[in-house]
Amino acid sequence: MLQTFNPDFRNTVKEKLQRQFYMHLLGFEIETIEIGAIEGKLTLEEKHKQNKGFAHGGVIATLADIVMGFAAVTLVPADQHVVTTNMNISYLNPGVGTALFAKGWVLKQGRTLNFCEAEIFSIDGAGAKKLIAKASATMATIRPEASISQQ
Repeated sequence: MLQTFNPDFRNTVKEKLQRQFYMHLLGFEIETIEIGAIEGKLTLEEKHKQNKGFAHGGVIATLADIVMGFAAVTLVPADQHVVTTNMNISYLNPGVGTALFAKGWVLKQGRTLNFCEAEIFSIDGAGAKKLIAKASATMATIRPEASISQQ
């Protein structure tokens, strides 16, 4: 059972999402924020595609990283941050369709590390979803006293 150390986790996530400039540049929108789980959607545009017309692998990996990272954010105190320490992704099918749907969750909660997973789906014109990638990541919790200037 996952436990949040931030009763106001939804607002904390929404506040931190405002500073996710690359996510906004892509056009990715978070739709669901739950304890240990995040879901979102990206409308596919030409700028998201590689030369064969599929969603670029970097875009897919970015979506996985975002939903896994913010799934971990829902669990930590509001004054703490989460960073990716390791990520693995498997591409299962080409990312074709009108949109991408990403969901991420915390598989195992820890005090300083959270082990997360994600699934990315393509959505066709009829709204049908197809699994195109699975990812796993280790997310480290950064406490306020561990500022960048100290490193």
